[in-house]
Amino acid sequence: MIDDATLTPENEATPPLDDLAELQLQRDELKDQLLRTQAEFVNWQKRAKTQADVDRQYAIGNLALDLLGGIDNFERAIEAARQAGATSIVDGLDLVQRQFQQVLAKHGIQPIEAMGHPFDPNIHEALMRLPDPDKPEETVVQELSRGYRIHDRVLRPSRVAVSSTS
Repeated sequence: MIDDATLTPENEATPPLDDLAELQLQRDELKDQLLRTQAEFVNWQKRAKTQADVDRQYAIGNLALDLLGGIDNFERAIEAARQAGATSIVDGLDLVQRQFQQVLAKHGIQPIEAMGHPFDPNIHEALMRLPDPDKPEETVVQELSRGYRIHDRVLRPSRVAVSSTS
């Protein structure tokens, strides 16, 4: 005999307990997968924003590096005019040079101080050794080309001569 209670639509829709446990397990796995995917996406967004900020911070670097050669030649021209005694021209050129340095500084580009400092291969490029008994060994005694940093990175190392005892 068939029990009328077992044929109700409510009972027909109720899956057996094993199927219910399996469905709950699948739901939990999908929920866990969703949460992990959301966390990965949030982390990716943070990394992308950080990388975009770094890219923006150093974007001017290539342009600045290209301009530094011209700035070096401009400084050489100022020194030549100074040696020739053209003081009125030198005063004007000094003003332009200061403007160049201010623009570079505005974009986070600063010269590297080298003269009298110990040689550091991370920021200096030694091109020659000069005997100098008055200076400690491996001290920068001549700056051949000024180096520059952009924020915390070396844009171009200082090209220097270092002291030697022999």
